[in-house]
Amino acid sequence: MSGVRRVPGEGPWEEAFGAARAVAAGDRVLVSGTTPFDGTVLYGEGDPYEQTRVALTRAVDALAEFDLDAASVLRTRLYLAHTRDLDEAARAHQELFGAVRPATTVVVVSGFVDPRILVQVELEAFAGPEGLRAPIEGASPS
Repeated sequence: MSGVRRVPGEGPWEEAFGAARAVAAGDRVLVSGTTPFDGTVLYGEGDPYEQTRVALTRAVDALAEFDLDAASVLRTRLYLAHTRDLDEAARAHQELFGAVRPATTVVVVSGFVDPRILVQVELEAFAGPEGLRAPIEGASPS
């Protein structure tokens, strides 16, 4: 499929699944499920606010590969391990996206690939009517 660009992932799960960190097609960028892990380091162990903040920040950082930022986010999805963490996850989301107000879905799941993960997030962003600009170095075309 021409016009599709992928940013490879750096995490072990992305490699194991053969998944990209982010995929751009036309005027949309989709960011894969993002956890509070950076390599082998888990940030905010036991802290749903910190895990949400780190995961959302890492997901938005993936948009930078396409010259986009938090203001371009149309949709967020938050997957929580526990309903009790909703308020703390909402606080972290509000801090980053309060002015943007993306469409948001929160789902409570039965668990994640690592039991220390309390939250995982996904993003969808809009690059504007012209679509994405110049090719991203290191991104692989389809």
